[in-house]
Amino acid sequence: MNTHVHKIILITGVSSGFGLAFSQAVLAAGHTVVGTVRRESERTAFEALDTDRAKAVVLDVTDYQAIEPLVAEILGNVGRIDVLVNNAGYGHEGILEESPLTEMQRQFATNVFGAVAMIKAVLPGMRERRNGHIVNITSMAGFITLPGIAYYSGSKFALEGISEALAKEVEHLGIHVTAMAPGSFRTEWAGRSMIRSVRTLSDYDSVFDPLRKTREEKSGKQTGDPHKAAQALLALVAAEKPPIHLLLGQDALRLVREKIARLQTEIAAWERLSESTDFD
Repeated sequence: MNTHVHKIILITGVSSGFGLAFSQAVLAAGHTVVGTVRRESERTAFEALDTDRAKAVVLDVTDYQAIEPLVAEILGNVGRIDVLVNNAGYGHEGILEESPLTEMQRQFATNVFGAVAMIKAVLPGMRERRNGHIVNITSMAGFITLPGIAYYSGSKFALEGISEALAKEVEHLGIHVTAMAPGSFRTEWAGRSMIRSVRTLSDYDSVFDPLRKTREEKSGKQTGDPHKAAQALLALVAAEKPPIHLLLGQDALRLVREKIARLQTEIAAWERLSESTDFD
């Protein structure tokens, strides 16, 4: 894609964090942004960023029945959607045994099902035009894990897998799919945006408490710059052959590479047992 071609980019969750940084960069580059917000007051604030090219719609991505008609309304107003950025989401923190299943359902409802519902709503138009790019904001937690974020990691692993499979389904239609996986960035993910389950079992204190303390202490001091992530997004949607997976941040690169090395070692150690299950 040419960086000078005007694009219409639909971004979910634009009121703060990555969504706001993405929107500001896209507007500065001369493109149009249609952003989803949760409240009418946020809609007014977002559209004040640019009276011509910043457009907001009120949407909760877990209201799946509302998504398709809303996208149809957007298409009626702006004509097309060139890029969908599935950014809306949040983090859940809690030991699996202590965390209610309802919290897992809520986590997946937003991070996975909401994203898929958005994809399904924009795909018909992209398929008809034989052009488009879907960017799913995942996380390095979609590759690596830590105690206490099982539900969150599970949702991001799911979105990574969905993105990869979808990319293979739509490549011949001229549609690109990228799972963009940030490391630790200075957003509200570990702060006010995170849902935390109540601690009840002391058996997990030794593995969980130090991680929670470190996460709280580093909140707002992470090495990742959301505005630089936004520039990476611009480069991504301008690329002729964008990647299916893109890590953001040196911490993400280091930790995922370490995970791959451990996985290769484990595969090699258990290779004989793995091979033993085929018919002779």
